[in-house]
Amino acid sequence: MILTVTLNAALDITYRVPALTPHAVNRVGEVHERPGGKGVNVARVLSSLGHACTVTGFAGGHTGDVLRRMLARLPLHDALVPVAAPTRRTVAVTDDSTGDTTQLNEPGPAVTPEEWAAFLAAYGTLLDGAEAVALCGSLPPGIHVGAYADLVRRARAAGVPVLLDTSGEPLRRGIAARPDLIKPNAEELALLTGSREPRRAVRDARRRGAHAVVGSLGPDGLLAATPEGTWQAAPPAAERGNPTGAGDSAVAGLLSGLVEGLPWPERLARAAALSAATVLAPAAGEFDRGAYERLRERVTVTAHTDN
Repeated sequence: MILTVTLNAALDITYRVPALTPHAVNRVGEVHERPGGKGVNVARVLSSLGHACTVTGFAGGHTGDVLRRMLARLPLHDALVPVAAPTRRTVAVTDDSTGDTTQLNEPGPAVTPEEWAAFLAAYGTLLDGAEAVALCGSLPPGIHVGAYADLVRRARAAGVPVLLDTSGEPLRRGIAARPDLIKPNAEELALLTGSREPRRAVRDARRRGAHAVVGSLGPDGLLAATPEGTWQAAPPAAERGNPTGAGDSAVAGLLSGLVEGLPWPERLARAAALSAATVLAPAAGEFDRGAYERLRERVTVTAHTDN
């Protein structure tokens, strides 16, 4: 079982409009509603790849009830911890004329100390049966900024490989706890290391404590600095569509490769192809399977001599 942690789960709503016009009435062509948050998206993709997954984090209020009813229809185990405050919503508006997406994210529920303690107890129990754990996304109000560092240390103490995918100060604190892998995007890498040169940034991020670093470079693919070497995986061309969840699919590819024992080049090819195929899907947490199979054969993985 792979465990994904989504402390700030969400109900994801995607609107498709022919052309988004500010300051005007926009008619929505399609609406997609999905259980969301980064770790939930990761679990959906992992499940599609054939891995048993458990989702934990928080759920509360009417939105949380809707989220859990949707999760019940998926081949995932729901281990979300109840909270009093309502789960957030995220709204993505996709402009069909340009392929651009505008994202609106609510802050999330305020979590009490008692609810955090209940989560820690559940997390410790779930780690006992986990092959790996992914800690994903933002922190909701009420959770201290060092929370991910604490969860990384608990996973390491239990002997469970841990991937951390967050940003800002939670990432800075979390990397010092020595996760097995982090997956920042280019902007998150720059904020973490002060460098906008990707190869320098991933090397510096490793020196800060992560066992391996995979930087997500958008249409330029993935750049990995690992104990075994440095590689870049690039899809054949940028895909137009909704990029929401593309990074989460990359995390799923990396995590599935880890538990399957794949060599790094194969992990990166899988992750890059999944990320690109997600851009072509209608909503986060899904990927175009035909595009994934096609793209996986065409991803270019290049080794770099520096490490």
